[in-house]
Amino acid sequence: MSEAVRQDWLAGKGTALQGSLRVPGDKSISHRAVMLGALAEGITQIHGFLEGEDTRATARIFTQLGVRIDTPAPTVCVVHGVRLHGLRGTDEVLDCGNAGTGMRLLAGVLAGQAFDSVLIGDASLTKRPMRRVTDPLTAMGARIDTGEGGTPPLRVQASTGLQGIDYALPVASAQVKSAVLLAGLYAEGETVVREPHPTRDYTERMLATFGWPVETGPGVVRLSGGHRLRAARVDVPADFSSAAFFIVAATIIPGSELRLEAVGINPRRTGLLQVLRLMGADIREANRRGDGGEPVADLLVRHAPLHGIEVPSALVADMIDEFPILFVAAACASGRTVVRDAAELRVKESDRIATMATGLRTLGISVEETPDGAVIEGGRLGGGSIDTHDDHRIAMSFAVAAQRASGEVRINDIATVATSFPGFVELARAAGMAIDAIAGPRAL
Repeated sequence: MSEAVRQDWLAGKGTALQGSLRVPGDKSISHRAVMLGALAEGITQIHGFLEGEDTRATARIFTQLGVRIDTPAPTVCVVHGVRLHGLRGTDEVLDCGNAGTGMRLLAGVLAGQAFDSVLIGDASLTKRPMRRVTDPLTAMGARIDTGEGGTPPLRVQASTGLQGIDYALPVASAQVKSAVLLAGLYAEGETVVREPHPTRDYTERMLATFGWPVETGPGVVRLSGGHRLRAARVDVPADFSSAAFFIVAATIIPGSELRLEAVGINPRRTGLLQVLRLMGADIREANRRGDGGEPVADLLVRHAPLHGIEVPSALVADMIDEFPILFVAAACASGRTVVRDAAELRVKESDRIATMATGLRTLGISVEETPDGAVIEGGRLGGGSIDTHDDHRIAMSFAVAAQRASGEVRINDIATVATSFPGFVELARAAGMAIDAIAGPRAL
């Protein structure tokens, strides 16, 4: 067995978080802006584009498919659209890396193309379920083969024509909804998606920004094929999921007072704000405005003592990516926090319920796992060694937890943080957190 160098963090108590900062651009919006810009007529300018590995993978795939994408400055992307039917096939595989959003949305786009394509991903993405996307696309007439167990790679055959469907999502998922809607651009007739609970509406908002007629109502979205996308300027707000680590850090670290600038506060994304406020957090909004169809505000966060609650099930879909950092807030709260109806966490980049529960127990917190959530008893955090299971949000969540720990916390294998939040350590240190990058052995 040989060894290679692994990237780890060693984190511990820092200082109170002070000042103002801006986290990188929203990952979900960056993905969609590149996709729709590529399929539009004209040149789309994207400002505030997230320069993460996930979004770069999506941009690289469209380059493989014949789209010219320029990057004249950091966080600026200029996409030369080729129109709805202008993509060109390639014999190369299309590597989504760690980007589940990229793969699922691309499946919808590629389902309507006149060429075959193969979508692959890294070891983590290759374990993630894809039938929830391929099943409705197949019902529309797409021909998509998956790996054993319904996981990647996805082999998408050339389209012989798609038909609009009326599809009821069995589980609330913005990614599945978006894949069906994107396939609907290529389908004859009307495509309707019905949701058991409202989910993020980035795709609907951005389709409207690019000029495609979309009808929305309570729990339903509908569109028809046969229209055109027209290039637009997209200003990407700061990513709420990235801001969430600093929101919780400033809440749980005594003496903190932090301003987070220009954060996207789409109501289908910000369930964490409501939950933290129910727990006693002091979070205010200032300078609220709209940017490219998305609501944006500065968030002012002050330290406040938290208490445990039962997380309202109605908010689960609106905070599905923020549960790892919510678990940290719950560990630092007084009393018991109960999470239910969050089984989706089992099939993210890792099994986030199990991974967070194991890590918090390592640091001395009592956590009872349930099939669809957990019961967390607030307590005193100690030191220990954490396995991230190659999950970027797990790594950043335990970096925040370490700021309240009585001993050092070693966070193993943090390379995937670059998929969503390049520069996290530098920004965290500047704000007052104590994190050091160290090398560790990786068994091969």
